[in-house]
Amino acid sequence: MRARLIHSLKLIDEASGIEERKIWEVPKNEKNPDGIRYRLAYIPSGQKTPAVLYDNHHPKGHHKHIRGRQSAYAFVGVEKLLGDFRRDIEALK
Repeated sequence: MRARLIHSLKLIDEASGIEERKIWEVPKNEKNPDGIRYRLAYIPSGQKTPAVLYDNHHPKGHHKHIRGRQSAYAFVGVEKLLGDFRRDIEALK
């Protein structure tokens, strides 16, 4: 199995901020034990880098960046991931 895009969305909010989400189902292996890869980003208007970024890649695994500060993220599932991402965007606004 190759990577299969299971969620893709790009939105521009009322303040011209950009929210972009990509989630792929991938084969489970040492680098992707959950079988999921993702990159969720929110870039406020006028900025070039995300203020909120959730991603998982080897060797860091699941983690998030909020205003440039990185912390581990306890991945449970896609629905919770999307809810946590939205919550952090709303808290930023």
